[in-house]
Amino acid sequence: MEKKIKKLIIDFVRDYPKEKELRSMWQEPLVKFSDAEDEMYLKLKEVVSPTHALPKELLPGAKTVIAYFIPFKEYIIQSNIEGKLSSWGWAEAYAETNSLINSLNTHINKELEKLNYRSNILPATHNFDEDILLSDWSHRHVAYISGLGKFGLNNMLITEKGCCGRLGSIVTNLNIEPSTRNNEEYCLYKTSGTCKNCVKQCVNDALKDQFFDRFKCYDMLLENAEIHKEVGLADACGKCCVNLPCSTKVPIRSGF
Repeated sequence: MEKKIKKLIIDFVRDYPKEKELRSMWQEPLVKFSDAEDEMYLKLKEVVSPTHALPKELLPGAKTVIAYFIPFKEYIIQSNIEGKLSSWGWAEAYAETNSLINSLNTHINKELEKLNYRSNILPATHNFDEDILLSDWSHRHVAYISGLGKFGLNNMLITEKGCCGRLGSIVTNLNIEPSTRNNEEYCLYKTSGTCKNCVKQCVNDALKDQFFDRFKCYDMLLENAEIHKEVGLADACGKCCVNLPCSTKVPIRSGF
């Protein structure tokens, strides 16, 4: 069943641009799984928010959390290197990927129903409290628990295909063997105290070595959303993800 779910996700992402008459913006996704009763989910009420949901609060009888990373193609990443504002291409990719994730989760839900399993359809984003900017379901932390990658200094998840892309997840009562979590760090700063390019590239002075001002970051996201409103809701920035050793790969395995 693990292979079937992975193929389902990979095929959907591959075919989506043609079906929606979009430019192809995505590489093949990465897919991992975690046990819905993994004790790390309890820790998210401390690490993320006291209101962070447990899998079984989203779906009674939950067995598995499916987490996936959809990497952007290189031209999307390159488009966002210059300037203070996010590029049109990055904003478009952000908005379109959110729509893709919502459609993908609906598709997974329907396919699981055919097999007499249930799932909870989770939105790609905007499931957070705007006053405190904390989420009740963090796709990044869920992806970490599921073994998709490790957090970098930029607070993004560094996967085998880097950190430039979008994360999604879905909770199901289908029982799938959990993926293995790698114990090694992927971020150069965390392994050797070097790099810190993500901090240097933060255009609104929100990211520091030891501190992240989520409100300053959100101000920048809203500025970009206003500039790029023709592509949909694109409250994105991405400057701390692009032009980095970890943008498209795990840097500690690439000789950096």
